[in-house]
Amino acid sequence: MGGADVGGGAESGTTRLLVVHHTPSPGMQAMLEACLAGARDEEISGVEVVVRPALVASAVDVLEADAYLLGTPANIGYVSGALKHFFDQIYYPCLDATRGRPFAAYVHGNEGLEGAVRAISSITSALGWEAVAPTLEVMGTPDREALAACQELGAVLAATVMPED
Repeated sequence: MGGADVGGGAESGTTRLLVVHHTPSPGMQAMLEACLAGARDEEISGVEVVVRPALVASAVDVLEADAYLLGTPANIGYVSGALKHFFDQIYYPCLDATRGRPFAAYVHGNEGLEGAVRAISSITSALGWEAVAPTLEVMGTPDREALAACQELGAVLAATVMPED
């Protein structure tokens, strides 16, 4: 899928991948960095990767992007308050304009990830966003395999919106 005409790409011939994350722990930081490494792979061209903490990301950021990568810890069985706040802020301003746009997500926790995964699925379904892969779930300290999966997730999402030549 070429995404040059999907959303609000940075400039003609490029698309924009918005990474929205809440990264309060070393494990989440490692996962974020691995996802970014994948999204910025040298074989992927024409995709601008914009990174915003969940408490800073705005509806304008979402409207100007062509795809979304969401990262959150599972806190007490749910998405972080920061990511929930992000969704609360962007839901109505972005509801119609972003339908059909691709997204991916990763969740980290020490137990009980199901509620966070379910919440992401519910909210993104209501927004009409299309998952390019199942939500990546990592329990405990992210190991080499988990970080490789994060890198692949970032690359797959970026490649999904890479402009066609």
